[in-house]
This record gives sequence, structure tokens and C-alpha cells, in this order.
Amino acid sequence: MASVGYATTGLLPFRTFSTKSDANLRQFILQDRCPFRWNSKIGALKEMNEEQTVQEDESAASMNEIDDEEWQAQARERTRQWHAYRKKEEEEEERKTNEYREIGMRMKEYPDEDVRKARMLVSDFICAGEEVEEKIEEAAEKGQLNELVLMVIWNRLDIARRDEETDVIRSLDLLYRRIETEILKRESTPSMRLLNELLNLHDGYDDDGWKKKCRNLMLQTFGREDSFGIIGPGVVNSENLPPEDKDALLRIDFIREVDDLLKEVRSEQGEVKSEQGFDPESVAARLKQQEKEHTIYQVETLLELAVSLKW
Repeated sequence: MASVGYATTGLLPFRTFSTKSDANLRQFILQDRCPFRWNSKIGALKEMNEEQTVQEDESAASMNEIDDEEWQAQARERTRQWHAYRKKEEEEEERKTNEYREIGMRMKEYPDEDVRKARMLVSDFICAGEEVEEKIEEAAEKGQLNELVLMVIWNRLDIARRDEETDVIRSLDLLYRRIETEILKRESTPSMRLLNELLNLHDGYDDDGWKKKCRNLMLQTFGREDSFGIIGPGVVNSENLPPEDKDALLRIDFIREVDDLLKEVRSEQGEVKSEQGFDPESVAARLKQQEKEHTIYQVETLLELAVSLKW
């Protein structure tokens, strides 16, 4: 049996390898198969893992701080935009309120009772639907159509324009024009009322048929005149007419008033500048100008028809 030797080194003996088995043990230790060395390596790995974990935690914390700063910056920007939007909305609301107050002040000089009746009448027109023509004529016969009614409609139209309500604007504009025409017709002279009636006979297509209708209406409306009445119109008046013709409209009076109207309109037309652009406003202005010129042409036709009229 191989002997084992010990050397004294202080407190514990030091074992020396003197046999083949001892040499194998020494080789086992040198080949890192000793559990004591494994424990030391595991401890080192644990320390490395802990250091890596700490670094990762620090990196994650740093990233969280960056993300938190970005989020706060975005939140501040959103808050700033929201306040700017709210300020703009409040300014717009205040502007509309001031405009509506200004619109309401337009009728301040009228009695409250008259304003209330005018508003009720306009509401009746709006709700009448297909019966609006009958309502307008009925109100005209009762003397209810006046400047205040037009102002109520204009105020509603102004509000609709500011709110960009296209359908409401179109409806109120037609209502305003219709009532304005009715008022002018009631307040105008017999000659102008006849002129308006003659213009309304045109269906937009048949000019010859329209002229025939106008001629027949003129024959029914004008009182009979002799040659002296045409040559010396200054001495012809309703007092010189027979009793049955005292309320008749004289053709010569119609010719005078229509001729004066054409002179006035032509002078105004000469001062109008033609729009050349293709934007909606310019196109609308040109169409309106063309419509006015067409109406002038129709009035000229009626004047010629009245001058050449024969019984």
C-alpha cells in the first residue's frame, strides 16, 4: 500500500502526493474538476449577472426618464393647442353674438308690437309652403306688407349668410324679392303695375305669343283715344273721358312713364362696368347684368307695341 506523507505547515498538515493515485488526484484538481473551483466560478458569474442586471435597470430607468420627458412635452403641446382652439372658438362666439345684437338693434326704433306682428307674419310665410303666394296676396290686401316686414326677412337672411346656411339663404332671398315686388306693385302707379303684369306674361320661350297676349291686355286696359289725344296729349285727361272710362289708364300716360323709366335705366347701365373674371362673384354679376339687359329689351318691345297699338 502506498504511503501518504504529510508536511506540517502551521495549523494544518499539507498532503504530499507520492503514489499513482495521488498523481491522478492532482491531475483532477489541475483539470478544474474540483468542486471548490466550480463554486468560485459560479460566484463570479453571479456577480457578473448582478452587475449586468444593475446596468440594464439603470438603462431602462434612463429610457423611462426620456420617454416621460417626451410625453410631458407632447402633453404641454396638446394643452397649448387646446387653449388656442378654445380661445379662437370664444372669440368667434363673441363676434357672432355682437353681430346678432347689432342685427337686433336695427328694429329698435320700431314699436315692439309692430315688430312682433311682423315676425309672426314672416313666420307664417315661411311655414306656408305651397300656399305662400296666397298668404302674400292676402297680407297685401290687408295692408300688412311694409318696410318692417322686409327688414325682418333681411335680418333672417343676414343671419343665414353668416351661418352659411345655403338652403335657408335661397328660400329667404326668394321670399324677400317676392314681397318687395308686391309692395312696389301696390305702391307704384297704374302704368308701372301694368308694365309689371305685361312682363310676367312671358313664359320664357314664345316671344310672338307673349306679344299677342300683351296686345290683348293693352286693348282691355287702355281707354279709347282719338287722333287728337295722340297729337295733343297734354289736353287729354280722365276728366275729358266718358264716365265709364274715368278709371281707365291712358295709353299716352303709359308710354310717357315707360319711356322715362327706360331713359333712367339706360343712364345707369352706361355707368356699370362689365366683370371679366371667372370667379363665382364675377360670373354671378355677369348673369345678373345679362338678365337686366334682357328685361330692358322686353320693356322696349312693350313700348313699341304700345305706340303702334290700334283698336
